[in-house]
Amino acid sequence: MSVEIAQKQSQELAAKLWDIANELRNNMDSSKFKNYILGVIFYRYLSEKTETYMNDLLKNDGITYREALENEEFAPTVREWSIEHLGYVIEPQYLYDSMIAEIEDKKFTIEKFEKAVSSLIASTLGQESEPAFEKLFDDMNLQDKDLGKEVSDRTKLISTVMQKVNDISFNVEDAKIDVLGTAYMILIGLFASDAGKKGGEFYTSEGPALLLARLATVGLEEVKSACDPCAGSGSLLLRVQDEISSHKVGHFYADEMNGSTYNLLRMSLLMHGVPYKQFTTYNEDILKKDKFYENGEPLRFTIQCANPPYSARWEASKSYEDDPRFSAAGALAPKKAADLAFLEHMVYHMDDDGRIAVLLPHGVLFRGASELSIRKYLIDNLNVIDAVIGLAPNLFHGTGIAVVAIVCKKKRNGNSDNILFIDASNEFVPGKKQNSMSPENIQRIVDAYTARKDVDKFAHVATLDEIRQNDYNLNIPRYVDTFEAENPIDINACTAKLKELDRQIAETDAIVENYFRQLGLEV
Repeated sequence: MSVEIAQKQSQELAAKLWDIANELRNNMDSSKFKNYILGVIFYRYLSEKTETYMNDLLKNDGITYREALENEEFAPTVREWSIEHLGYVIEPQYLYDSMIAEIEDKKFTIEKFEKAVSSLIASTLGQESEPAFEKLFDDMNLQDKDLGKEVSDRTKLISTVMQKVNDISFNVEDAKIDVLGTAYMILIGLFASDAGKKGGEFYTSEGPALLLARLATVGLEEVKSACDPCAGSGSLLLRVQDEISSHKVGHFYADEMNGSTYNLLRMSLLMHGVPYKQFTTYNEDILKKDKFYENGEPLRFTIQCANPPYSARWEASKSYEDDPRFSAAGALAPKKAADLAFLEHMVYHMDDDGRIAVLLPHGVLFRGASELSIRKYLIDNLNVIDAVIGLAPNLFHGTGIAVVAIVCKKKRNGNSDNILFIDASNEFVPGKKQNSMSPENIQRIVDAYTARKDVDKFAHVATLDEIRQNDYNLNIPRYVDTFEAENPIDINACTAKLKELDRQIAETDAIVENYFRQLGLEV
């Protein structure tokens, strides 16, 4: 991917979103107005996807999608096709272009947009696609008084937003950025609201996301299943698809606890061309309610990537001691830090050849008590920890902490007697507000992971015996020595320099004393 093109597209998108935000920010808080902007962007995408896909499907019949739905003979069949292939139907009068034309002719009302959204959702009811679209636009309340007290005021404001969104270029096939996810983070960054400060929880920054996806997919041409149990806006899952040589993922699975972000997750998957039949998503607290079951049996995933909320609180009640995800370790992750509970959940759902790449705070590597017991279980009983990679600080929106990437594998491919440690804390590009990772930074880490050799002050392959001798403490400095010896101090040279400075001070004092005496002042 061209970094320069991606940066240019992000800058252009930011400028246009700022313009839209200026229309809305006097009416409502940024935590709310982003829902309208993202909702309008997504509706436009669905509309254009409908026309492009269905027109191509109908080209041999010599008729367009609009014409087909207005034809009594074609309409029923075309609606069935749209439901089958896209999962929804958008009637011709509700296509985005049709509403833009009405706005330009001053015939549009916000009630028309409400009917358009309602019609789309209604078309999915009772269909296989219903879970993918259920309540998808609920965060975009078009009757909200913050848009305007009168219908005419709300119409004027939403019309402006729709027209400005119409000017944004987001051909997903040609885009070098995740348009919806990038738009979300730009909107979060525009205004530092309480909701905005936590935006990084729902969208993993470009560099770490790319690194995780590459670590998880090394050598894979296609993937049977990919899952993110803390999916946010889905950026990690989409990265996994990008990094597989064939771009083939049999099925996506995801869970996201936050309701608004859950909607963004589904929007993002659909907007990136993932058919509704190829993803299953849940809006649950994944530690409290494990939804990844089918016919009473746990689902097992080929790839799992995740960036869980760091040191989140969880119940850790006695009832979890019988949960098969946590029971075998003999101890529960502490109530104040659920980090290893998330990892245990993922390990439980690994396929026989499964892989995990997850971002966690450094504390999971060395904290004692129950977390020590869990580390021992993962190392001695399951032997799934493949690599521990320390990243640079300040890579995420909203937090400056440095985190660690942990890679787990069921099949260790001859490495079952060791764990690779990499200190990549210097692999970053400094930024004013947030650091980033260059393609070179990412490539160096991936190359070290695949080579699996000791590299001075960067990587070390530690035997399991070495780890046991360290009492299962996985803190990276115990294994990768990054100490830089200081240049030796020449005591004689320093003494001579001090004597010279004393001489210069004495000369200066004598000159000043002479001036004071000439002025008749006390020295």
